[in-house]
Amino acid sequence: MSVKRRKGAFIVLEGPDKSGKSTQAALLARALRAQGREVIHTREPGGTSFAEKIRAILLDKRHKVEPMAELLLYEAARAQHTAEVVLPALRAGKIVISERYTLATLAYQGFARGLALPVIRRLNAIASFDTKADLTVVLDIPEPSFKTRDRKRRLDRLESEPVTFRRKVREGYKRLARREPACVLLDGTLPVEVLHRKLLLLSRRFSS
Repeated sequence: MSVKRRKGAFIVLEGPDKSGKSTQAALLARALRAQGREVIHTREPGGTSFAEKIRAILLDKRHKVEPMAELLLYEAARAQHTAEVVLPALRAGKIVISERYTLATLAYQGFARGLALPVIRRLNAIASFDTKADLTVVLDIPEPSFKTRDRKRRLDRLESEPVTFRRKVREGYKRLARREPACVLLDGTLPVEVLHRKLLLLSRRFSS
């Protein structure tokens, strides 16, 4: 696939399950649209009809999925999502806000599942057509926050993993946020409006 020079901006919100990514992504998208920017709000896995079907398989608690099979399914969904949604929007000069992208695969399938990080990085590059986020924000929440936010809904396959898995995911995100370029770690337990203002400030250079 030929990847042409992009004109838009790519913002990714990352973090463990229940960290508030969907809420903050929606608020940021609304605020940037109010400033006159064209915004695409999407998510991984998902974002397209085909990728959403892969998402349903990945999150279905009835399936026992091998780590490598899980990784390859995520990458397949990413390839479709990037080619069909992300790249066309960036080429059109739009702002893309995605809930999760390549960092999630490193945290979940790398740090938590134990798959080799160099292998994941290579597959991430292939599946994303070397498309990198201009800004990645990791929302960090401690274990008690996960339990509090979890009470009113049924858990999917990933959310049902034991506490040791979630701790590895969180630690992975924190370590990645310190070493990855254009990546910022924020306290996900801050009040919604406070966190939104911080995100809006970080995204200011894309909305002028």
